[in-house]
Amino acid sequence: MEHITLLLAIVIVTALVFDFTNGFHDTANAMATTISTGALKPKTAVAMSAVLNLVGAFLSVEVAKTISGGIINEDGLRTEVIFAALVGAILWNLLTWLVGLPSSSSHALFGGLIGAAVMSAGWSSVDGGTVVTKVLLPAVAAPVVAGLAALLATKLTYRIGGKVTGGAQEKATAKGYRAGQIASAGLVSLAHGTNDAQKTMGIITLALVTGGVLSPGSNPPVWVIVSAGLAIALGTYLGGWRIIRTMGSGLTDLRPPQGFAAQTSAATVILASSHLGFSLSTTQSCSGAVMGAGLGRKGGVVRWSTATRMFVAWGLTLPAAGLVGAGAELLTKQGTWGVVVVAALLVAGSGAIWMLSRRKPVGHDDVAPAGADAEPAGVVTMAIAAVSPPPTAAAQPHDLTATIPAPAGPVADPARPATV
Repeated sequence: MEHITLLLAIVIVTALVFDFTNGFHDTANAMATTISTGALKPKTAVAMSAVLNLVGAFLSVEVAKTISGGIINEDGLRTEVIFAALVGAILWNLLTWLVGLPSSSSHALFGGLIGAAVMSAGWSSVDGGTVVTKVLLPAVAAPVVAGLAALLATKLTYRIGGKVTGGAQEKATAKGYRAGQIASAGLVSLAHGTNDAQKTMGIITLALVTGGVLSPGSNPPVWVIVSAGLAIALGTYLGGWRIIRTMGSGLTDLRPPQGFAAQTSAATVILASSHLGFSLSTTQSCSGAVMGAGLGRKGGVVRWSTATRMFVAWGLTLPAAGLVGAGAELLTKQGTWGVVVVAALLVAGSGAIWMLSRRKPVGHDDVAPAGADAEPAGVVTMAIAAVSPPPTAAAQPHDLTATIPAPAGPVADPARPATV
């Protein structure tokens, strides 16, 4: 570490700041459904998630190696390029957090890195094959696979428990499902630490390679793993309450069986991708699983207006962060004064977003399911409901007349006019 220059130190600190924003931006991935169904209290949920994110950071380095030696050509890469990439990623993370949209921190980082590299050395500096196979294809496949898995798991769960119907069945099984939800939420947190903390490890390792501290192809040093794990854990503990509110009740209304199905499906997809070195978006996986679980319950409604805004944010993440990263790199190429200007713009932009967030603050008291605004069922929801089997006779009330109690006093004769 004695060879680390001032610029390299600034890049490392900026990378850890990005890791911190990644933590509170993605807390909702693991804990939004757990909080919305009442399985855990908000503060308990984020504390548990923070610890498991830290543990997950030590489980693998496959994704870190994909970022540090796969997407961008390391030869001739300037350290300033990584700094510019991080600026684009951080500002996009903060902007989407401000409006409560669960966009992808991973794609913000990739977009910033690609944009800055192209501005610095042209398109030849980007490995297009790696970007397609390990970034773009998983981005499309992850929410679809997680959503289908959660939909089927939810339907199976309700079918298995469908022999006993009514409120008694839900009360009898809710406790078990909540316990399962807590376990599956812990698994998602572990998977998030395994996947997302490695992205920062990879970017710091790439910076160390460009600065001549490490040789190309090196694994992240232990101090990089520890610092990245601590940064994402701290961000997770603070909780991104705005996005938790959107994920927990803004997309659909979840019950404990659905929450369990959604989190288990998402965790399976994330852990499998981490093992294969695919740097997918945990946000997209978890969001897809939540929507799939919402569609899996008969009568469940997915709020497609919120989902549409989320899809738009997903599509804009790579190009938007890339444009900001390219603009920042254009300034850093001007020399030291350009780096100073970019740093000042990062601080000013982050401060402005934070000040805007204080106008309508969202805390842990605002994410409990107090009843989201109702929205009519969309086309997909109606189509699934149309092919679902009708409720069994056991679910119908046996005596409809008993649902309206008789008046306690004497009934007035309707033919006789009232005396004034």
